[in-house]
Amino acid sequence: MALVIDGTRAIASGAVAFTATETSWAAASPETLASLRQSAGMAQAPVDWILAQPTCAVLAVIGVVFMLIGRRRRRRVGVAP
Repeated sequence: MALVIDGTRAIASGAVAFTATETSWAAASPETLASLRQSAGMAQAPVDWILAQPTCAVLAVIGVVFMLIGRRRRRRVGVAP
């Protein structure tokens, strides 16, 4: 969804523009964003960096991580378990 919104804005304005994750998250659920900021504590700088990245990029990275976690390992033929 974030990529569609960014793509529509890019076509309308004639320039590539990405929505920051913080902006998207604040529009969807401001309470959980405030909770994340409050619970970040010492890790505030990495959280701020991630929230400044484009939403489509952050969601793509999360998707790849889930794909790697959920993939099945290939059976090795001819190798004893």
